[in-house]
Amino acid sequence: MKPPIGRDTQLCMSLSARPGNAGSRLHNALYEALGLDFVYKSFSTKDLPAAIGGIRALSIRGCAISMPFKEDVIPLIDALEPSAAVIESVNTIVNDDGVLTGYNTDYIAVRDLLERRAIDPSTPFVLRGSGGMAKAVAAALHGLGFAQGTIVARNQPRGEALAKAYGYRWSADLPESPAPLLINVTPLGMEGANSADLAFPQDWIEACQTAFDVVAQPADTPFLKAAEALGKTIISGAEVIVLQAVEQFVLYTGTRPWPQQIRAAAALAHGEAVAAKLAL
Repeated sequence: MKPPIGRDTQLCMSLSARPGNAGSRLHNALYEALGLDFVYKSFSTKDLPAAIGGIRALSIRGCAISMPFKEDVIPLIDALEPSAAVIESVNTIVNDDGVLTGYNTDYIAVRDLLERRAIDPSTPFVLRGSGGMAKAVAAALHGLGFAQGTIVARNQPRGEALAKAYGYRWSADLPESPAPLLINVTPLGMEGANSADLAFPQDWIEACQTAFDVVAQPADTPFLKAAEALGKTIISGAEVIVLQAVEQFVLYTGTRPWPQQIRAAAALAHGEAVAAKLAL
């Protein structure tokens, strides 16, 4: 059983423009399951430098970084783990006695999910997006040997730079032909104003083999619903967010949970359907 909160309790946190409850539920459930003297709380901020200074000043053990802070946080910390340095995107900060190091556990989660789904690296893909998460996905694809890819991004400087970094093509709009692997790294399908939007046209979904959507809320975006109804292989953003959170948990605590503990925590945070689909 987890010890009661006291002066020795270590605090972990998250920073996001739109804080939710899922991360707090998952981390706190794992602390409870493993009897660790930690507590986790989500925050937002309008003063990023002050928030990062607070992590250092208050000896907060770790911080998850979400949109739109994944790149802006880099000048505010002391060091970058190699994959975060290459991607130039941080989703995790670990505080070791006042030294703040940035990591990218999104990269680890995406890489592991692609491997576990046994997707052939010779498979051509189309990836929509060019932000911090898109960088992590593109880096994971490249690291696994995926060589035939198109980055679709309306932001030409960012899209071209991301494509060039890994030897992929760039396009401002969807190319003429669909690809077997479709990856959405945009807000299309996310809860809110874009919740009804398909990330890819219906005929593209019908032609693909695998549909991968990094949107985590909801886990069943219109894109993934359409693909699942057609019997396609799907990878959800909820899976990514669970697996990257587990890697954060390990960095913060030095302890790796058992698969059954991860599934139980994921069920509490994201629901039984997401937990049942986790590849662990």
